[in-house]
Amino acid sequence: MDAAGTADLMITAKEKISVKRRVKGAVLRGLMYFAAALTTVLLAAIIGYIFYRGVPYVTWNLLSTKPSLLDDNVGILPNILNTLYIIVIALVFALPIGIGTAVYLNEYATNKKLVRIIELATETLSGIPSIIYGLAGMLIFVQALNFGTSILAGALTLAVMTLPIIIRTTQEALKTVPDSYREGALALGSGRWHMVRTVVLPCAMDGIVTGIILSIGRIVGESAALLYTAGMANEILNPVKAVTPGNPGATLTVSLYMYAKERGQFNVAFAIAVILLLITFVINVSAKAAARKLRK
Repeated sequence: MDAAGTADLMITAKEKISVKRRVKGAVLRGLMYFAAALTTVLLAAIIGYIFYRGVPYVTWNLLSTKPSLLDDNVGILPNILNTLYIIVIALVFALPIGIGTAVYLNEYATNKKLVRIIELATETLSGIPSIIYGLAGMLIFVQALNFGTSILAGALTLAVMTLPIIIRTTQEALKTVPDSYREGALALGSGRWHMVRTVVLPCAMDGIVTGIILSIGRIVGESAALLYTAGMANEILNPVKAVTPGNPGATLTVSLYMYAKERGQFNVAFAIAVILLLITFVINVSAKAAARKLRK
């Protein structure tokens, strides 16, 4: 066979390989689009069904009063306040510790073995069931530290639960910052902490905010641990009482569980689910807006 024939065979083989690759790529893209569309449709269906069942029962009386068996009144104002209290208190404790740990592991730690041990510990903590956290919180915060069944004990328990999320997401966000940024800041005479504070953390703000949002989602959606630590009281508490030991309070998720499973009032449960979705959406949007301002 002459050189021209060999070249033609090689071109034909390459074209066949190219066609196979294009077909394979098209199939994989189709599967990817199908998975994305299916996920979007399922999410929209779940949210739509919750709003369809719950919105008609979201009334001003439901949002602005507390429940009363004597008056046969259903209100969730104490639960809304307790949810906000627990979110704020848990983040106040979890964010400095979580972000500080991630900064230390990524920017300061030189003992690689210690770093691996801490990373293994955080990954292990993230896989522990929430009911175990609830039992540990009851033993430590409720009984050992004498906080009693209270919002403070529940918030501290959730702060421990969210630490692994904040540490891992912040650490991964810090790893995405190019080393040239650090070297440039240090070359200009910046100290290490000044470099971390003014260069590294602002560049990693998107990942940090993602960790905060995931943590808020974990806090808002938690009920098992709070049954052991925060209690099921439905009294309206002011912020001072919320951070004081001995003041229990049921969050929206605990209240949702009680109305759905204990009382069988599913319409109220769906209304509470709508409120939970709206609160989570508002907090997420606010966190994104705060991240944009901090980045500037």
